This record gives sequence, C-alpha cells and structure tokens, in this order.
Amino acid sequence: FTDNAILPADLIEASVQRIRNKEPDKGYLQYGINQGRVGLRRAVIEWLATYPGEADLSEQLGIENVLITNGSQQALYLTAQYLCDPGDIVLVESPSYFVFLELLKGLGLRPVSIPTHGNGHIDFEGLKALFETLESTGDLQRVKLLYFMGVYANPSARCWDEADKRALGRLIGSLPISLPVVEDVAYRELYFERPWPAKSLLSLEEWKGLPYLYAGTFTKPFATGLKVGFVVSAEREWVQNLARIKGHQDFGTSHFTQAILEDVVTEGVYEGYLQQIRPHYAAKMKALDAALRAFGLIELGWRWEVPEGGLLLWAIAPEGWDTSIGSPFCEACLRHEVIYVPGDLCFAENNPKNCVRLSFGVLNEIDLREAARRFVAAVRDVAGS
Repeated sequence: FTDNAILPADLIEASVQRIRNKEPDKGYLQYGINQGRVGLRRAVIEWLATYPGEADLSEQLGIENVLITNGSQQALYLTAQYLCDPGDIVLVESPSYFVFLELLKGLGLRPVSIPTHGNGHIDFEGLKALFETLESTGDLQRVKLLYFMGVYANPSARCWDEADKRALGRLIGSLPISLPVVEDVAYRELYFERPWPAKSLLSLEEWKGLPYLYAGTFTKPFATGLKVGFVVSAEREWVQNLARIKGHQDFGTSHFTQAILEDVVTEGVYEGYLQQIRPHYAAKMKALDAALRAFGLIELGWRWEVPEGGLLLWAIAPEGWDTSIGSPFCEACLRHEVIYVPGDLCFAENNPKNCVRLSFGVLNEIDLREAARRFVAAVRDVAGS
C-alpha cells in the first residue's frame, strides 16, 4: 500500500474539471475500447521515452504496441493465461513477487527459481545448466515464460544491471525454444534520488526479435485506487491478443480513470507529483532503516540492503531462523502487534525461510519507529528462547 496522507485528491479533483472542459460531450463517462484510450497509450510511449537512454522509443513504438490494463496485475494474469497451459513452467526470480507466484498457482502453473548469486545477480552458468537439465528431462518445451522485476523489485528492492539484461537476451536468443519474457517495472518511478540507469528491454539491441513484454503502472506511484496499468511490446500481435482476452473480462479498463491518468500525465501534473513523493518515501525508508539499527537488529545477526527506491525493505535473519506463518517468530510478532510478509512466500520452492519483507509505504515516521521497536522486541524474544 502507498501512503494515504499524500494521495493526490486535490490533483484528481482539478483533473476532472479539466477533463470536463476538454470533453464537453462527457465521453470520458462512456465505454472505451479494449486496448485503451488512444491519448493515454500515446502518453505511455512519450513517458517511457523520458528515461535515460530510451528517447528513441518515441520513434520505435506506436499506440498499437500498448495495452491499458486494470493495474499491472491484470497484465500479468492475462499474459500467463495467454501463454501457458496447466502444468507449464514459469521461471521466476529468487525471491519473486509473491502475488505473482500465487497467480501462477491459481492457473496450475509451476514456478521454478532462476539461479542467482548471493548478491542477487543472475548466475548465468547455473541458468544454462538449468536449461540443459530441463532439456534432458524433456521439460524444456513446457517452459513458457520468464518473469522478473527490473527495478526496485518486490520484495527485494533490487534492480537489474543492464549487463545482466543484455546477457539474458543473448542466452534466450540461443535457446532451441521461443521463451517469452516479462519485465515488470511497477516501481520504476519510485526512485529516491535518480532513476535507475539501466535501459529496459524495449531499448536493448540483444532483445530485438525476441518475445518480451514490458509491464508498468501509473497508479502505484500516483493513486492505486485508480487501477490503471499498461503493457508495451514490439510484438503487436501479442498486445492485440491480450486485448482480445481482456475484452472477455471487462470490455476495457475504466474509461474515466484512464482519462484522469491521461490528463495528469500530459499536463505535467504526474511528474510534478512524483517529485514531491520521492523525498517523502526516501525519508520514511531512512526512518525505518535507522530505527532497526538503533534497536539493535544488526547486532542480533540480521542484515539488509538499503533500498534506493520502492516501498520495501528485505531483511534476512541468521541461518536457522524460521519466519514463516505459524512459526514461533511469527507468533511473537503477533503478540507484539506488528506484522510482516514472510519471505518464504516469495520463493518458488518456499525456501529459505529466514527472510521477511517490511513495508514503509503506509506508516508515518513515528509509527515506523514503533513498528521497528516491536519487530526487534519479537526478535529478542525468540533469540532469548
């Protein structure tokens, strides 16, 4: 969740008034089309072209390369539904977005972790070996999708280096199968000081001709209740097929909320709002980090990387700890009235179990300090026992 205290109610109110003036026929309250408002799809391309090294996207992409969705979550579901059959394999990061893992389970799909090094970088030798093993067992043809979060990932808050993206493209291109890839960038706009410099798959030479999808959202950084996400791909047929499936579900994302997002992006309101909230979330992240340190979590053997963006902090307990639901630690946290996302939910194999996802999105700095105090108190309870 994001912070209610800074949700842009006034900006949305002003936007609605501008929309009424722009569209006196009240078309914004009518049905739209499956693929989304033309103006918003054009705005998506123009927005992506503002990122470092991606200016050429405004020339390379057209509105037929873009689909507007009900948040990026719908995009992920549509993609898995379109590409996969029950029993198929989907390769995921380790750790990965636990809601996506639950989505795969609901569709009868089997997530398999991509081998990684301790620093979170992809172990390409291990990944090659995985593909070889799958080929030897006859399972390679069942690998239908590879999914990763390129920027400030949920839950780890890590970012992919451009070198790793390029290396992955070369490896995917060498496989005897066609393997579609999804780069999920739901948190890309929520950097604290400067945008992550790595280009997206949309702009990398190694990915030309390969099947990939870029999944993003406007509403995670603006107002999640508006539920407007988008997907972009050089493969227009892929986008059009997703639009057809989407039409079976909802006949298109809410035309009204699309109109609001189109207005705030094209009028420069969106960028101005982002400039306000980035230091806000950076301060909250620093407050949580400082509180965990002050209450002695590091001395108790826990460790974490300080995130440079996003809404999450990924903390790792000493070996042997169990933070899963129903564990003594989980019960201790409930007694102290503090909750977290158990890390084992974020792994395809539900291991390891000594990680937690902490969010600084909702609480104010005072409450974040109190949450940290309670969390560390629960750690001390379990460590002492």
